[in-house]
Amino acid sequence: MIAATSLRLLALVATAATLSFAAPSFADDMAATAPMGNPAGAEPIAGDGVYRAFHEQAGIDRIIDDFVTRITTDPRISARFQTANLVRLRFELKAQVCYLTGGPCTYSGKDMKSAHAGMGLKNLDFNALAEDLQLSMDKEHVSFPAQNALLAKLAPMQRAVVTK
Repeated sequence: MIAATSLRLLALVATAATLSFAAPSFADDMAATAPMGNPAGAEPIAGDGVYRAFHEQAGIDRIIDDFVTRITTDPRISARFQTANLVRLRFELKAQVCYLTGGPCTYSGKDMKSAHAGMGLKNLDFNALAEDLQLSMDKEHVSFPAQNALLAKLAPMQRAVVTK
């Protein structure tokens, strides 16, 4: 049980790389994407089981709305989002999570490295955001296996996002 909890927390911490501090870049051109690779940072999960476990689009919308509220009020990271276009941030995060969970969405935002370039993100920032994401997924009652499936897609993005 402790090992599984630790593994889940580790995966969750890695998740924040993708979702954490993309906010300021979302004020930029909506259609900008990387010339190569998948701008969502990973290929989607096969099938729609994880998408359904996230309660489909309505659940993803609730998770991301709650998540953005949390990150913009979390004293550890809220300053990162003071000038962010929060409407755009919500839009892009909803599309990305829907796409990655195997839903019928398309992510058309920037690739993760470009979206977070120059932000000087640290693991402390990343960890705070990951905690907020976990709370939002838990609030929606997303099962741990479904959370972990998404986190497995998001975790490798940490290398592209955290630079300090």
